[in-house]
Parts: sequence; structure tokens; C-alpha cells
Amino acid sequence: MSERPEPSPALKQALEMGPIFAFLLGYFLLKDETIALGGREYDGFVIVTALFVPLLGLTNYLLYRLTGAVSRMQILTLVLVVVLGGLTVALNDERFFKMKSTFAFGAFGALLGIGLLRGQSWLEYILDSALPITHQGWMILTKRLMIFFFLVAAANEVIWRGFSTDIFVLWDTFGQMGAMMVFFLSQAGLIKAHWHEDDPA
Repeated sequence: MSERPEPSPALKQALEMGPIFAFLLGYFLLKDETIALGGREYDGFVIVTALFVPLLGLTNYLLYRLTGAVSRMQILTLVLVVVLGGLTVALNDERFFKMKSTFAFGAFGALLGIGLLRGQSWLEYILDSALPITHQGWMILTKRLMIFFFLVAAANEVIWRGFSTDIFVLWDTFGQMGAMMVFFLSQAGLIKAHWHEDDPA
């Protein structure tokens, strides 16, 4: 059986990030619009959410076809998008979709916390081949990431409840991504201190 060819990094990145940028663009194009469908009026946010859900499903399917795998985080995110996006459209209430990141990051934090209570780093289980650091390093990184996930979930609640939808959309598309990048860059010292290579070659 022939091996599945590795997709180009640019194509993979486009499939992963494309739906996010499409959501951002769609929102700012339609945010002031009201569209009547089936006797009900929907604002731009709800319409863009209705388009985003199948788009995310399609790109995840294409990623699976190209790579043969989809990460657990992507699967959980897709499930939450489908459920909360579906409720947003069905009930014509944007609050459900805005809570997506609260549930997602809260769930990620809780899962890491359960592993830590069992004396395990589930982050190590998922990413071990990508980052050769010691078990102790994984435990420290997992604890810090758990706290970070809970903080992002709390921040999402503050932002969607206390700020405009424009601010929320920017936070949901760029803010969370930027916070993740800053977090992992801030862990460079920890990774360097616990880095190990089993094979010096």
C-alpha cells in the first residue's frame, strides 16, 4: 500500500486558517445587513455563522483526506462549532456561537487537569514526537497550558459579554491566536531547560 503524499505546508495552512479569515471577512461585509429567510430576519453575524459551520466541516474533511488524520482539538472544535453554531442559527441568537471558545478552552483545560490529577501529561501523549523534552518538562508545560486555557476561556466570557461584536470577532479570530503564540514563545526557557535527544545523531 503506497504512502499518502504529504500535502504542501501552504495548502495545509490555507485549509486550517481559511475558514477563520473567511468568517472575519464575511462578518465585516455583512455586519450591518439584515436578511429575511423563511419569514424570519437574521443579522449579519448569524448569517456568517450559518456559512462558517459547513465551511469548517468541509476544510476538516479535506484535511483528513490529505493527511489521513485530524487532531483531537480540531474534532472537538468542529463539534462545538456545529452544535453552538446550529443553535445560533436555529434560535437566531448569536450568544451561543460567542460561547464557543469558552466551552472549547474550558474543555481543553479540564482534560489537561484530569490528566495531571492522574499524574499524567496528556499533552505529552499528543505531542511527544513533535517536542523532545523530558517528562518533568511536559508536566510543567501541561500545568501552565491548563492555566492558560482557563484564562482564555474566562477572557472570552468577559469579551463577548462586555464588549461589542466587532471587538469579539477580532478577539475570536486574531486575539486567541496571538495569545497562543505569545504563550508558547514564553515557554522557550522551559523547553530549552528540559530538551533532550535520545539519539545524539
